Amino acid sequence: MGGVNAAGRTSGHQAYRRSILEALPDSAQAETLLGLAALMRLADASDGQWRDDRGQPLAAAEVVERYRQRILDHTLIRRIEDPRFGADGIPANRQARLDIEAPLVFRLRRRQLPEVLPETWQVRELDRRQVEVTVPAGHLDVLLPERRAAQVRAAGQLPSGFEPESLYRSVHHPRGLSMAVFGASDCLGDSGLAWESLRDRLDPDAIAVYAGNSIGQLDDAGWGGLLKSFVSGNRATSKQMPLGYGQMPADFLNAYVLGSVGPTGAIQGACASFLYNLRLGVEDIRSGRRRVVMVGTSDAPITPEIIEGFRAMGALADDDSLKALDALELLTDEDYQRACRPFARNCGFTIAEASQFVLLMDDALALEMGARILGSVPGVFANADGWKRSISAPGIGNYITLGKAAALAREILGEEGLRRRTFLHAHGTSTPKNRVTESHVFDRIADAYGIEAWPVVAVKAFVGHSQGSAAGDQIASALGSFAYGLLPGIPTLDAVADDVHAERLAFSQTPRAFDADASLINAKGFGGNNATGLVLSPRATERLLEQRHGAAAMAAWRGKRDATQATAEAYWAQADQGQFRVQYRFGEGVLEGPELEIDDRELRIPGYAQPVSLAVDNPFGRLDD
Repeated sequence: MGGVNAAGRTSGHQAYRRSILEALPDSAQAETLLGLAALMRLADASDGQWRDDRGQPLAAAEVVERYRQRILDHTLIRRIEDPRFGADGIPANRQARLDIEAPLVFRLRRRQLPEVLPETWQVRELDRRQVEVTVPAGHLDVLLPERRAAQVRAAGQLPSGFEPESLYRSVHHPRGLSMAVFGASDCLGDSGLAWESLRDRLDPDAIAVYAGNSIGQLDDAGWGGLLKSFVSGNRATSKQMPLGYGQMPADFLNAYVLGSVGPTGAIQGACASFLYNLRLGVEDIRSGRRRVVMVGTSDAPITPEIIEGFRAMGALADDDSLKALDALELLTDEDYQRACRPFARNCGFTIAEASQFVLLMDDALALEMGARILGSVPGVFANADGWKRSISAPGIGNYITLGKAAALAREILGEEGLRRRTFLHAHGTSTPKNRVTESHVFDRIADAYGIEAWPVVAVKAFVGHSQGSAAGDQIASALGSFAYGLLPGIPTLDAVADDVHAERLAFSQTPRAFDADASLINAKGFGGNNATGLVLSPRATERLLEQRHGAAAMAAWRGKRDATQATAEAYWAQADQGQFRVQYRFGEGVLEGPELEIDDRELRIPGYAQPVSLAVDNPFGRLDD
């Protein structure tokens, strides 16, 4: 797994550890804070000696002591740090009609004139560069520049100081794509495997990439800048159109990180997008069509326009709503940090950015390679809501997806396994509607399967709602819980709201120990995009593998796994010191077709050890001449 969100880096469980920081031993707390200090460029140890941002040497303990509070204040949900959301306000324009009583005369550069002049304008040349324009008395429609006070000031932003585009040769890349490059690279580092060695063992068509996001790249380097180019007076660039597409994270991985020629694509399912793409990967591997699939999403929606769109829907926790919720006159930094309150009295979700990737393998290949097994995904279920009044309101599809995931968990773990050793990773958006509807889904399914106190985790309380990447945040957290035996609490849950269906659910404000065999990852998206994925723990996965492959195969795997683990730990150590190995290979090994060797059975590609088989399944019958 790899990526980054408001809690930190995904690999090595850094972001997960940030969410349970106070429950960790002092040594693990210090390790987490040191890694975050390096991620945030507060300090680094690239030469083996910790130094602050001015190059002054520090002991590791001094780094932790000096920067602890700064790290706590500038990770997770907090006041938006983009200056546009500050006191000066967001740059904007307001339509106006000027009533001109006398002719208006002004000067400007020739190149700033409109291409088609209004009929009433009179233009006189002053020199080669400047002209004088006279506008007769009457009406003049204009746009007046203004600054609009931000109405939403809380978000789950990447840790302050971390800029993924600075880690490789990015040129006007949208933020979401820079995050995707980092996230996929982090995933490769976390695997402990050499990608080239893995790729060389396989038919290139046995590797797939399914990655995207929920709404494309809508910052200024993508479609956001393109769509407002005319009205803003800026020129559209040649990159904004192609880089804005929602499947572009997959395209970037194929072209610049993995060099994959296998199946690719992305499914957009609003807030369930990560699980939709995970479902593609799981089904590909279960069918035997693919052996390795990288799955992920990367969303960077913290822009004034996207935030305004969600605010206009009444979906976001804006400043006025937060004040009303707590009867406050002013909001402090601490109030913004508590903006997201799943299953408590709440007023809307908190938008966030995140990039999350996982590497899936079939079980035989995982054992052969000595892969680190963080867990397994036996199934992902997706269902729509059917007839709806409001396209954004919840419906009935989530009852189906959660019910199926629970049924699969029971088939694998047994009745007691489902009831005693599973927990829920809620979508938990912090909207009044979600707290009622999602808890009702949980309650009804718990009742159907005889579950009396189903533990509920809601990580959006820490990292906010990263749109299509939300379930990726949840899965990364679940894998952390398997590794550490702790479920994150919901720190903003002062009390469960009265309208939450909590009779069969177990909520906690603080981390709690839990011996888990599986987690059910739940997602509910606008438009009726519901998905629930079942993720099994490493312990449960290894027991299933031993049933299938035998004790000797598992013993051989453990011998290989130890070397893989050591390589992964070396990567974590480097990353924790601020040394990131971002994979970005622009223009390397480019092929256009004439280099290929092709016959009617296989296709050979220079640089790829194995050929692409042209054998295909034909279930349709044969019509011979």
